[in-house]
Amino acid sequence: MTAVKICGLSTPETLNAAIEAGARYIGFVFYEASPRNVSFDTAWNLARTVPTGVRSVGLFVDPSDEELERIATGIQLDMIQLHGNETPERVAEIKERYAMQVMKAIRVREEKDLKTVTQYEAVADWLLFDSKPEKATLPGGTGHTFDWNLLKGKTFSKPWMLGGGLTPENVGDAIAQLSPTAVDVSSGVESTPGQKDTAKIKTFIETTQTL
Repeated sequence: MTAVKICGLSTPETLNAAIEAGARYIGFVFYEASPRNVSFDTAWNLARTVPTGVRSVGLFVDPSDEELERIATGIQLDMIQLHGNETPERVAEIKERYAMQVMKAIRVREEKDLKTVTQYEAVADWLLFDSKPEKATLPGGTGHTFDWNLLKGKTFSKPWMLGGGLTPENVGDAIAQLSPTAVDVSSGVESTPGQKDTAKIKTFIETTQTL
């Protein structure tokens, strides 16, 4: 069964909805420009309620050492997600510094965007393939898909998540075509940007569980 990550959670109600529906991974966004950004205190309070068996992921975009030190050591996280322009060397440095897994997001629009995959495979524990729309103002949560044919037939040495515009309506096709280790959704289960919808969360996860 394909695992599910619900990213950009910010309230106890939506967090509980994701966990109760069967999400294996839940994500907190630490990026001020995002409508899903959460404060340290909010994330701390939410993360401490996450049960054993569900993994808490902190999303960062080109974080400074100071930001990582404050959040990654102060909040109960299981994984660091790097969603910016971090180099393989930076990923390796962060992985070595903190006793938790590191996932690197790779934004995809065309074949050439996959050229760095091998370098990141060598240093990251997980890969995340997300969309890279031409006029996007944010590195993630854009609500746009990318051409899944770019990943068809490819195999990776590390577990990987598929993100980018997934919804309850298209996640079944995505899983059927690519068989990712996990799927990652954010805007696809929202009523408005940054506002998660508990019914959409439940439907999304239920859809993955019936495949």
